[in-house]
Amino acid sequence: MRYQISGRQIDVGEALSTHVETELDATFEKYAQRPTDSTVIFSRDAHNLICDAVVHLSTGLTVQAKGRDPDNIYAAFENCREKMDKQLRRYKRRLKDHHKERSEPVEYAAAASYVLAADEDEWEAQDDAGLQPIIVAEMETRVPTLSVGDAVMQMELAGAPMLVFRNEKHGGVNVVHRREDGNVGWIDPRNLS
Repeated sequence: MRYQISGRQIDVGEALSTHVETELDATFEKYAQRPTDSTVIFSRDAHNLICDAVVHLSTGLTVQAKGRDPDNIYAAFENCREKMDKQLRRYKRRLKDHHKERSEPVEYAAAASYVLAADEDEWEAQDDAGLQPIIVAEMETRVPTLSVGDAVMQMELAGAPMLVFRNEKHGGVNVVHRREDGNVGWIDPRNLS
């Protein structure tokens, strides 16, 4: 596995890097056994030390977690690693089933980037009225081709509030999202007609 271990305004020494590599190897050997690369970033937020980790699996799934501790950077990493461990333990059976059913990794399609801006006349009229809407939606992402169940699993593994994906059954773009009541919502525009 390739590692990228860095710090934002924190010096990450050789001992911490070695500890991170050893612990992540042990964690993923238990469950996934096929991580491709990982990014671990240590930072400070007010009174807490923070560890953000993202690990990409060869199946195309991504595991993401964040840990924090007020005093110890190693404890922040351990909190993060424990969250990843819990996610992987929770989805161990589904990850194994996913690997057996799928002979090739998850396919990704490129999604376009957009910057939405108001018309100049409209902008000036809104500015005169005291309204200054700034709408900027600029984002590049990869859209995976997954089943609905795999999309929910990917969303939860990444700790994301929503996931846009291409449905394996019909190739249409779908969205799964975490609802305010804690349940998962699924939007399939194809079913709206």
